Amino acid sequence: KTGHVSEWTSMRQQSVCKWSCVFLPSRAQIERRMEMVRVVSHNTHKRMVTCLQGHIGTDAEKRHKKLPLTALSQAMVDGGSQLGEESLIGKMMEVCGEAENRLASELLQHEVQIEKDVLDPLNQLAEVDIPNILKQRKQLARLVLDYDSARARWLQATKSIISGTNTQALTAKADLLKEEVDEAMNKMELCKDQLAADMYSFFSKEGDYARYYVMLLEAQADYHRKSLTVLESVLPTIQAQQDSWTEKPAFGTGLEEHLKRSSREIALPLEACVMMLLETGMKEEGLFRIAAGASKLKKLKAALDCSTSQLEEFYSDPHAVAGALKSYLRELPEPLMSFQLYDEWIQASNVSEPDKRLQALWVVCDQLPKNNKANLRYLVKFLSKLAQDSEVNKMTPSNIAIVLGPNMLWAKTEGTLAEMAAATSVHVVTIIEPIIQHADWFFPEDVEFNVSGMFAMPTPPSNHSMEYDGSTIERKRPGSMVGPENDNPRKDRAHELMLQNRVMVS
Repeated sequence: KTGHVSEWTSMRQQSVCKWSCVFLPSRAQIERRMEMVRVVSHNTHKRMVTCLQGHIGTDAEKRHKKLPLTALSQAMVDGGSQLGEESLIGKMMEVCGEAENRLASELLQHEVQIEKDVLDPLNQLAEVDIPNILKQRKQLARLVLDYDSARARWLQATKSIISGTNTQALTAKADLLKEEVDEAMNKMELCKDQLAADMYSFFSKEGDYARYYVMLLEAQADYHRKSLTVLESVLPTIQAQQDSWTEKPAFGTGLEEHLKRSSREIALPLEACVMMLLETGMKEEGLFRIAAGASKLKKLKAALDCSTSQLEEFYSDPHAVAGALKSYLRELPEPLMSFQLYDEWIQASNVSEPDKRLQALWVVCDQLPKNNKANLRYLVKFLSKLAQDSEVNKMTPSNIAIVLGPNMLWAKTEGTLAEMAAATSVHVVTIIEPIIQHADWFFPEDVEFNVSGMFAMPTPPSNHSMEYDGSTIERKRPGSMVGPENDNPRKDRAHELMLQNRVMVS
């Protein structure tokens, strides 16, 4: 009997925690922003329609005939014909009438373009898209009421067990009500996740919505030839605001573009996922191998796309975080380890002698573009740290290379990403695995995982020591470890780290 109450208390605490995570102030601000955007978009659409001289929604021919410029053109042509060729005024009226007719055609095209590119999207935004999101908010409120009602009935049933005489029947009834509570909670959570994803998606697309106003001015500049000078003085300012908008999706955007736009050294999805995994995911068995829930993964990707810092709810689901990291690497237009060096990576992996193979891989790694190399170093240092707990999480360097490697390097060939990954998976494992094993040799510098300072650093774990064979031969990087006067390697910090953290390649 008391077990039901304890289970309900635990479930209620989890529900309250998740509920508070969803409706943080930042999301309330997004909701208020949506309502304001809906109102101003509706008002702008209404006023813009009144500025059109043609009848919106009619076919082009009828619309052209109804334009005031068309009527003016016809009046001028008729007047010119009445005055005849002998009259200068008549000739000018005919020329002006033809010009006004061409202007009417330009105006028609201009208004059709405005209707398509600005009015329809604004109407869609104000009357369809945002109201649909707000309807989800109301639906969530109803589901919360349903959940509370089911919970109240179940709680009453659990109390009846204590005071009742027919314990078996009352317990059966309580179990049925418990199933209703679970079903109501599942519906509430799904709706809550979808609402949060839609809200984050809306927020991340604000730059696209702002583009409508740029398109309006561009169309007016194209039509109002005589006002071009004035319009050009405005367009650079508004265009600069459009270009400076940084809250654009990171997923599917090239690494170089994302880093430049966000003024970052390490890609935001990469740093955010690593920091969350360092906090709660290092002991998780099957990390990067076990698939995450689709709705949770979608919500996390949407949150990262709009650069939100409200990620607390995802710390409890490391598989969703690992899935988002894999998705980011997989959706890069060009792999992190680059198309240009693909053949060099493959050639290096085919070297038979282990030490020479490591040296060949180091040479290719050193040729990576600066940003690619920095982000690869960041990722590899984390994966090496993850592999230190392989006895618990079962993610050895080999296992990590198998599940993550095809998302880091693939060939620039025709076909789907899955086909390309399958074609190169064997080679990729032989490339990624030794780099993870010898992370401190490839990248001797220390890595500050919280490079942006946006995240709280996790408590440092206990030191992991590794057993090494004392007969392991000291490895040298090609052209960098031998001094000009003798063949002894330099005793620099890189060598010390290499000796301390190296795993012998059999």
